[in-house]
Amino acid sequence: MANQTPIPVVVIGAAGKMGREVIKAVTQAADMNLVGAIDTTAEYQGQDAGELAGLSEPLEIPITNQLEPMLAFASQGKQLGVMVDFTHPSSVYDNVRSAIAYGLRPVVGTTGLSPEQIQDLAEFADKASTGCLIIPNFSIGMVLLQQAAVAASQHFDHVEIIELHHNQKADAPSGTAIQTAQMLADIGKTYNQSLVEETEKLPGARGSQAEEGVRIHSVRLPGLIAHQEVIFGAAGQIYTLRHDTSDRACYMPGVLLAIRKVLQLKSLVYGLEKIL
Repeated sequence: MANQTPIPVVVIGAAGKMGREVIKAVTQAADMNLVGAIDTTAEYQGQDAGELAGLSEPLEIPITNQLEPMLAFASQGKQLGVMVDFTHPSSVYDNVRSAIAYGLRPVVGTTGLSPEQIQDLAEFADKASTGCLIIPNFSIGMVLLQQAAVAASQHFDHVEIIELHHNQKADAPSGTAIQTAQMLADIGKTYNQSLVEETEKLPGARGSQAEEGVRIHSVRLPGLIAHQEVIFGAAGQIYTLRHDTSDRACYMPGVLLAIRKVLQLKSLVYGLEKIL
């Protein structure tokens, strides 16, 4: 690894909580080199990315809102570059298209992309023969929860998902909850056959309904980070799977793995479990 050219990495959403963690993780990885830090928040413009992330020494990489010049710069090295995106659902689609156009490999942690947008990005990546990873959740613990949920779904016909996040999360349900519901639907059965005619006295009281009858409930409160429960029910028993996040550092092994793996891909891949 000492003789390997470090992977150039551009972090978008660099001033956010996840962006700062990514900057710390990338600068500590021997095979990576942070070359750019993008954020549109006015108060952070020009600040040193390392100081903002809490590193002991400055990185001499200023926060900037100039995305395309930075992508162009990162694409000029000998090693293929990677763009890591932790921004907002309203901007991530355009960010990913721009990265692919400049030859960078996107690693996306932002959720909220529509199925149509993901399909369009997949087609764009295919035409460019460019790897792209969209990861709703970088936690290996969450992957294990989802795998356990799929196993349990063979034996239970009733299931509901509760996802809980901080109150600065823009999209609901979370991308992880939607992915979990899709995985449960993909086994080919319908859940939660109703025994009564339900009436919601307040709209949304029963949550949202994903494919095959899976219900998702979203909670947004300060003090939370990211949490998910999958609750199965049957006569005389409840089976609950839960994953709790107490520190965003838990996502960093998955982020670093994705940065390394995306260079080997020629198309868009969705989900951390596909590259483990």
